[in-house]
Amino acid sequence: MCQQKNTNTDPMTRIARTKYHASDMMREVINYNGNILFVLSRFGIPLGFGDKSVGEVCATQGVDTATFLAVANYVCHRTTDNSEISLSALINYLRRAHTWFLDFNLPAIRRKIIEAIDCSGKDEVALLILKFYDNFVTEVREHMGHENSTVFTYADSLMKGYLNREYTIETFAAMHSNRDSRLDDKLSDLKNVIIRYYPQETNGYSLHSVLFDIINCENDLALHCAVEDKIFIPTVKKMEEEVRKGGANYCELTTDGTDNPSEQLSQREKEIVACVAKGMTSKEIADRLCLSVHTVTTHRRNITNKLQIHTPAGLTIYAIANHLVSLDEIKLQ
Repeated sequence: MCQQKNTNTDPMTRIARTKYHASDMMREVINYNGNILFVLSRFGIPLGFGDKSVGEVCATQGVDTATFLAVANYVCHRTTDNSEISLSALINYLRRAHTWFLDFNLPAIRRKIIEAIDCSGKDEVALLILKFYDNFVTEVREHMGHENSTVFTYADSLMKGYLNREYTIETFAAMHSNRDSRLDDKLSDLKNVIIRYYPQETNGYSLHSVLFDIINCENDLALHCAVEDKIFIPTVKKMEEEVRKGGANYCELTTDGTDNPSEQLSQREKEIVACVAKGMTSKEIADRLCLSVHTVTTHRRNITNKLQIHTPAGLTIYAIANHLVSLDEIKLQ
């Protein structure tokens, strides 16, 4: 008679049921959930650690074990203990994540887009897709650049015992949720542009592969932002309270002044951009808005100067990205 395996002693079964602990073998944690590979790279932990435990690997690489476990458990949807997090280690993790997206993942997707579609300039839909993607990447770069230069700088000053009279982490938290929503919308629109408007070519594998990578990137970005919302922001709030109770000194904070580009335009200019995106000529825009053609031309010149966007295709991308038009309103030749 076969003896039933005692699953209580099976490390993979134990790992599947509980949160990760410092005593778990790192290789078993990775085998069970591949997302841990991203966590490893963003903490600067290389592979080749043999049968060492999570705690041993972190100690060898100079990574705070509690912080690693907090992030690893969170991204794998497990119970997270944020009580012993090192803010310095967490900031290093987030900075490395930004480098992953900006220097590796997003450029790699762009290269695959170029391979999958005709970007020679003859295919207007392909040009729209590429410019839409570039617009999205630009906003991601601005978003992460603001975090690197301003938010993390503020957190660094907190660790040195300084507060700022004009800025708290609540300022970032309010802005963060709005920007996350905008980026989610843009990626969703990009997927819809590809799915709904780009015709199926003979080599369908390349385009499907691009979509697969975009979806994975979307999920990875969402998880990254969730780590900032659920772990980073609460950790900074806790440190703000500790510094405040300890009798804080105050210092100035340098911000990058990043604003939403759509706020550069007047309401009339936004209406004109929307009309351009819909494929209307200056004469048609003038008739629609009860303006002279000369006035429309002047507005378009001002729009170009403000946005540094010189083509109708570029303005179409801008209009979609800033929700001035919907995808259904775009006129594609």
